[in-house]
Amino acid sequence: MSEKMFSEEQLEQLRSFPEISSDELIRYFTPTSADVAFVDPGRGRRSVDQLGMLVQLCTLPWLGFVPDDVASAPPAAVARVAQRLGVPPAALRLYGHRAQTRSDHLAQVARYLEWKSAPAEGQAMKELEQFLLDRAFTDRNQTGTRRSMNRPMSISVSG
Repeated sequence: MSEKMFSEEQLEQLRSFPEISSDELIRYFTPTSADVAFVDPGRGRRSVDQLGMLVQLCTLPWLGFVPDDVASAPPAAVARVAQRLGVPPAALRLYGHRAQTRSDHLAQVARYLEWKSAPAEGQAMKELEQFLLDRAFTDRNQTGTRRSMNRPMSISVSG
């Protein structure tokens, strides 16, 4: 008999954007010139795609993943990134109607950030799963919202 560790509501909360603190906003949503150049490599990428990619690029180091609904990112974070690009924040609502666009962009972002993936089996994946499970339990306060991390998290697992 299998028991669920989290309810569907808890899983949805873990998969979504949390509230963002002002420290996190500054730390994670202040793109560099190189970041801006990465999302606009001069190949005619639409401004809405630039914004979506830049939100993903800032979110990945913050959360360690990017929720599927990129447009649900915290409004203050979207506004900060949009201002850097000179794009209206509302443009994010038009981003990634095709799941393939979001996943292609996320793969490019992960390569740009030099993130590595863990093999599906083996000790490295077990350690990563345990780390993430531990973090899911310790990174929530009594009200169910995420606490601010004191330092950036970096996971590098080689295959």
